[in-house]
Amino acid sequence: MIARYNAQDVDGYVALMTDDACEAGYRGAVLREGREGVRSGLKAMFAEFPENHADILATYALGDTVVLHEKVGRSAASEPFEVMSIYSFEGDKVSRVEFIR
Repeated sequence: MIARYNAQDVDGYVALMTDDACEAGYRGAVLREGREGVRSGLKAMFAEFPENHADILATYALGDTVVLHEKVGRSAASEPFEVMSIYSFEGDKVSRVEFIR
């Protein structure tokens, strides 16, 4: 999924999600709702930050949950930031991603 994100393959990324998947702040507001919301949100972000890239620093998996510690760079001129991304799965598809930043 991160390889598709880094390739800015929005369609490939959302294909790995349930139809009603969402991306949200940790225990907070939904940022992108449904596959189409995620698709349009990522397209807008990649248009604004065409050099956007995430590197995985650590991965943890337990049951239907995967947590990634990531270092994200928006551009060569900007300071990278770290984020924890919590992926919840339903079967083999992601149903929710929550970000801690």
